[in-house]
This record gives sequence, structure tokens and C-alpha cells, in this order.
Amino acid sequence: MDTLQEYLETVPNEEHRASMQHLIEWVAGSFPDLNLEIKWNQPMLLHNGTFIIGFSAAAKYVSIAPETAILHEFLERITETGYGHTKMKFQIKWNQEIDYDLLHDIVERSIEFKKDSTTFWA
Repeated sequence: MDTLQEYLETVPNEEHRASMQHLIEWVAGSFPDLNLEIKWNQPMLLHNGTFIIGFSAAAKYVSIAPETAILHEFLERITETGYGHTKMKFQIKWNQEIDYDLLHDIVERSIEFKKDSTTFWA
């Protein structure tokens, strides 16, 4: 799997597929310096070859995975929205509104956090 379209074809629900596409395209459009790549069968946005944020679709939600340090930094805001989370990602149920301001802040902070990184993961 090499393209976003190929990834999206693995999402069986058409509405979820459209939501996922919109979400990823919104982030990519908001941060044009990021490169969209499919790695480990998941769409990820990279900056200068280093991981910024990744996405994956599940039956009940979309998972969004920034670097763990960034997730913990934003955990209070993530929890306030009503999103679920694990140690490595947060989850937005398909019927929940996406807090684009929160997502923007997470990606912006991730880019800053990784600006001098020479490795894929922090």
C-alpha cells in the first residue's frame, strides 16, 4: 500500500472513509510542508523525514497518534473534548465532532518538538 487512496479503500464504511479522507487532507492542507506517506499500512505526515502524526481507522473511531510526549502534553485538552485515549494515541468516535483547533495545535507543537530531530521517532 503506497497511497492515501489505497489506504482509504481498506476502510469499509463509506462515511468513515470520507471522514478519514477529509481529516487527513485537512491536516495536509493546513501544513503544506508536511509529506503524506503510508508506513506500516497507516497514513502518516512527516517533516524532513521525521514522524509528526499518524492516523488509523477502526470500526468505532479514528485514531490519531502524535509522538507520545505531545500526546501527554495535550492530554487534558483531549480529555476535555470527550475523546478517548491510550498511552500512544487518542480516539475520535465517528459521530463526534473533530476539534480542528486542538488538532492544529497538536500538529504545530509536534513540528516544533521535532524541528531538530534526525530520527523518525523521538
